[in-house]
Amino acid sequence: MASPEIETLASALARLPGLGPRSARRAVLWLVKHRQTGLAQLVEALQVVERRLVECSICGNVDTTDPCSICADPRRDAKAICVVEDVADLWALDRAKLFSGTFHVLGGRLSALDGVRPEDLTIDRLLARVEAGGVDEVVLAMNATLEGQTTAHYLAERLDRFPVRITQLAHGLPVGGELDYLDEGTLAQALRARRPLA
Repeated sequence: MASPEIETLASALARLPGLGPRSARRAVLWLVKHRQTGLAQLVEALQVVERRLVECSICGNVDTTDPCSICADPRRDAKAICVVEDVADLWALDRAKLFSGTFHVLGGRLSALDGVRPEDLTIDRLLARVEAGGVDEVVLAMNATLEGQTTAHYLAERLDRFPVRITQLAHGLPVGGELDYLDEGTLAQALRARRPLA
């Protein structure tokens, strides 16, 4: 039986995505065993991030500087904005190093069931960025869900008045995917988005 303080730490870790109670207990045991190196480094890193964590006033990314390291990077193409639902999507796309433009985090997606309305998202900030000029393309990188696609269509309608190219991420067959393992929605999207071979 662990002390209440250790149990509190295990409970806090168990709330993290991907960690259940058993994994959290294993992590706590590792930290206890390596308290001089692992635990001290973790505590210091958490304290630094807690003190310095800010939301980028331009794109909505989470960083320790404002503007964030992406918006402040002069090598980025400011003429292209990739719109994502949340920070995790931004980090995933940036990690792939396939998009050299800037980003915009909406902070969610439209959902009538969850009560998320356009004014609950950073749509007005996105429109202001585009209206300020210097933007040639807006990439709508919404998740391939009903709410994601609803959000993409709403944004496309709102952006239609600006002289920008509006594009969307392709959907359909994953690389290495076999047809008999795919769901009907993915197959339908792949068929609708078919293109000439040559």
